[in-house]
Amino acid sequence: MNAASPTLLLASAIGAVLFTLPAAAQAMPNSLNMSCAQAQALVAREGAVVIGTGPNLFDRYVTDAGYCSTQRSKPAWIATRDNPQCLVGQECRERRFRWR
Repeated sequence: MNAASPTLLLASAIGAVLFTLPAAAQAMPNSLNMSCAQAQALVAREGAVVIGTGPNLFDRYVTDAGYCSTQRSKPAWIATRDNPQCLVGQECRERRFRWR
């Protein structure tokens, strides 16, 4: 029976620890826990960010249409802790074409 190498044991231990850590990097900010000013500052600072707006509700908010690839942008209002209709920035939406 071969003894496991120290490198393999160390790698396994590190993997086990990392697997059990909470997914803090994936935590989504929730607008209902922020003031309107905090939500606006978050969008302005990040340029584009996904924000939760309620249970199982979320969307991507951007500072300008440059973050929308082929889509257009439109103003986005969301509920925050202190404002039921806070203008946080913009959201990307599909372009709609008019047929004559």
